[in-house]
Amino acid sequence: MGGIRLRTKFLLSMVVVSAALTFTTLLVVRHTVQQEVRLGIQHDLENSVSAFHNFQQQREITLERSAALLADLPNVRALMTTRDPATIQDASRDLWQLAGSDLLLLADSSGKVMALQATSPEITVRQGQDFFPTVISREETRHWWYVEGHLYEVFLQDIYFGPASGRQILGYLLLGYEIDDRVAHDLSRVAASEVAFRYGDLIVRSTLKPAQESELLRVAPRTAAGGPPQGDQIPLGGETFLATALELPTPGLPALNLWVLKSFDRATAFLSRLNELLLALGLTAVLAGGLLVFLISHTFTRPLENLVAGVRALEQGDYAYPLPAQGGDEVAEVTGTFDRMRRNLQKTQRELLDAERLATIGRMASSISHDLRHSLAAVMANAEFLCESNLTPGQREDLYAEIRIAVNQMTELIESLLEFSRTRESLRPTYGDVRSAADRAVQGVKAHPEFQRIRIRISGEGSSEGWFDFKKLERALLNLLLNACEAVPADSGRIDIGLRRQGESLEIRIADNGPGIADAVRDRLFEPFVSHGKENGTGMGLTVVQKILQDHGGDVAVEHTSASGTTFRVSIPLNPSAENILAGRRVT
Repeated sequence: MGGIRLRTKFLLSMVVVSAALTFTTLLVVRHTVQQEVRLGIQHDLENSVSAFHNFQQQREITLERSAALLADLPNVRALMTTRDPATIQDASRDLWQLAGSDLLLLADSSGKVMALQATSPEITVRQGQDFFPTVISREETRHWWYVEGHLYEVFLQDIYFGPASGRQILGYLLLGYEIDDRVAHDLSRVAASEVAFRYGDLIVRSTLKPAQESELLRVAPRTAAGGPPQGDQIPLGGETFLATALELPTPGLPALNLWVLKSFDRATAFLSRLNELLLALGLTAVLAGGLLVFLISHTFTRPLENLVAGVRALEQGDYAYPLPAQGGDEVAEVTGTFDRMRRNLQKTQRELLDAERLATIGRMASSISHDLRHSLAAVMANAEFLCESNLTPGQREDLYAEIRIAVNQMTELIESLLEFSRTRESLRPTYGDVRSAADRAVQGVKAHPEFQRIRIRISGEGSSEGWFDFKKLERALLNLLLNACEAVPADSGRIDIGLRRQGESLEIRIADNGPGIADAVRDRLFEPFVSHGKENGTGMGLTVVQKILQDHGGDVAVEHTSASGTTFRVSIPLNPSAENILAGRRVT
């Protein structure tokens, strides 16, 4: 079940692609809308500034004409001839109301202010007197006057005695209007924006909040290019505005700018709702696409899953696993081809097993036939010799001994074959010490006269008690010792048997000082009928050893072999499986 399923890959790919498209769409739409909103706001700001500029020009023309008309009135001329400030001050109120302006100032020909009328009562004649010389000193008729927190745009008009061509000046008339809150709010409504009149380092009038006015004062009045800001993005009071400014001419005075600011955050507030809508649509698209991909992938990957299941079944040796091949697409064709390949493999395997079985039977029959024929020939020859009457008792004993050896060899061969054919369930475990089995195996070796001079030593570390079939375990150790005795020199042979407990297992090492295992049989040492350098060997000894130890849950291996000797390592658990213990108890 390892790895990622193809269907899962399809679903993950769909989710990733859909999510990427959704977020890309969100970013593109957001960026596009923001650009459009910005362009729209800039266009509105330009229109607002243009509208104010036109309105300002019309107002200036109107104010200038009003000043000229007032200055040309006979009663104004007559009033100025009185040269009485009190009379002029009283009469100027009617003139001021007639003009409908925010400021009216009358001065005589010497520049002395005779009367002043203003919407702001805190403005005095003295302040007018301080301002008037700056007006007279300039050639322009339009001027700006900032006094007591009020900003006025004023127009100067000469009052002549007689026709203007005579240049006989009786006095001066100054008419103006104030940039007040009403002007700012009217302009704000027309522009649908916030406005602010900035005079030097002061905000004269604005529709901004006080905190925003303070931040606006910290904003540079001009851009890096040297002109007033045009569409600049300005943060004020935690809100982002797009701003443009119109610079009004104030020669010799601090700069006067009209700032028009439109909230970019409020204009783009709908983007949040649009983002939520697009996100909902994106999630819907992902879910719908995932469901569609699931259905499509199920249609395409179901046959592949069946094919994978068939491959796994084949790996486990199941050649009968059903593989339905439906349709005529490539997957069905692959499934059909695999099914035919599987049947061919099954047929080929059966033929190989039959051939291997026949070959094994042939090798076994050849080896058994050779070994039995050799032993039977010895029995027959010695039996014929026994028929002779002129044999001494000693000769008859020798013949009987040779017949007995040949019979023992045939019995050993038959028992080895029977042991190799038995199953694991034939074990009869009892509780005891492996050391006793090793001692009996050594005694069995010493029963052979030719091995009596070989020195065999047994040593142990820790307990070696456990549940074993000691008869079979003794047979396995005896086979290993006989092989070692046949390999070591007869006069100086030495065999060491070491028993050492390792956790719940017992390790037995049988080391000899023989010449080592021949390269010709080293890789096939535990296969049946493999023998080398033995005149009467059957080739079943080590095979039986391996079979007995594997039945006990252990194993045997060549740990070391060289010209100086060979070491076999036996590993066997001290406690067999529960089923073998129960089997042993039933037998006993």
